[in-house]
Amino acid sequence: MTTINDKAEQFHALHRRGEPVILANAWDVASACVVQDAGAKAVATTSAGVAWSLGAPDGDRLDRESALALIARVARAVHVPVTADIEEGFGATPADVAETIRGVLAAGAVGVNIEDALHVPSDDGPLRAVADQTRRIAAARQAAAAAGVRLFINARLDTYLLSVGDPDGRLDATLERAAAYVAAGASGVFVPGVVDPKTVAALADGIDAPLNVLTGPGAPPIPELAALGVARVSLGSSIASAAYGLVQRATREAFTTGTYEAISAPLDYGTLNKLIAQSVRAQ
Repeated sequence: MTTINDKAEQFHALHRRGEPVILANAWDVASACVVQDAGAKAVATTSAGVAWSLGAPDGDRLDRESALALIARVARAVHVPVTADIEEGFGATPADVAETIRGVLAAGAVGVNIEDALHVPSDDGPLRAVADQTRRIAAARQAAAAAGVRLFINARLDTYLLSVGDPDGRLDATLERAAAYVAAGASGVFVPGVVDPKTVAALADGIDAPLNVLTGPGAPPIPELAALGVARVSLGSSIASAAYGLVQRATREAFTTGTYEAISAPLDYGTLNKLIAQSVRAQ
């Protein structure tokens, strides 16, 4: 029987520089089952997709209990490792982050994303102070260690996504934050908002941990990112956004032309029903 420790080790092993783990982020049980069936070696949740599906805006607006319940349903439904996007950690203090981590492990996930963006920016800017964020990461690591699980803590760093500071000094500032987060217990570093090859290569070379980048239309193909030293590629909320875009297009088409072209290539009923049934039997 595969234990949570086994899955944690499996997930760590997937992070290889130049041979990245590819995460097509899911937001519910059905999307997680589809992602796994497509050949994914791990399933990641997207905080935006999860929030939208549960009727909340993204941006630390979903409550901890709802997020953990969804993570547990996904982890029960798939047999590959699951990593969860927990936004800021669902709490104002390091102790709150530790409580969230205990809930994540109880739910069966073996990885988390913890971001340093403040959804209610302070007078000091849109990011948490480095000392504050390192305390939160350390609290997450301590909670996981106490549970006996080598949780993969992916420290999300939003200097590029939020265009923080002087562009000429942004790379150095990012590397300084990354080093502090790794020293505090982060297993990897996630830098969304940057896909230009020169910067990606500098980040991969300058961070002493696996580098995760966010991709989508307009980004270099994954083999090119792999060649730059990337160890993890995430599609983030883009798949959920695309799915909801399909809903909008199909609905507008029905209301205007009365036709059905937008839904002419679905995942058929029988296949999807079989995937869900298999996940239920496996629980």
